Amino acid sequence: MVSRTTLVLDDKSRQAARQLARRYGCSVSEATRRALIRQRDAEVGVPRERQRERVQALRRLYALFADNDPLAEVRRLKGEDGGF
Repeated sequence: MVSRTTLVLDDKSRQAARQLARRYGCSVSEATRRALIRQRDAEVGVPRERQRERVQALRRLYALFADNDPLAEVRRLKGEDGGF
């Protein structure tokens, strides 16, 4: 559900919101929403569903790189770059 809220920001807060919006490449409203969620996650913790998503992503990464030999990969890349 979406609801509209009006925030009154001082100059310093408004400038910070604009900087975040430029950094994220989004509107000031979206930057404010993202900042709220990140702060909530930092203070309260990540919701269980988000934790599950992160664990699943990590498991997929482990599976993708399970048979990867980092030293062989570095040797291959150096060979392709001519020792650069």
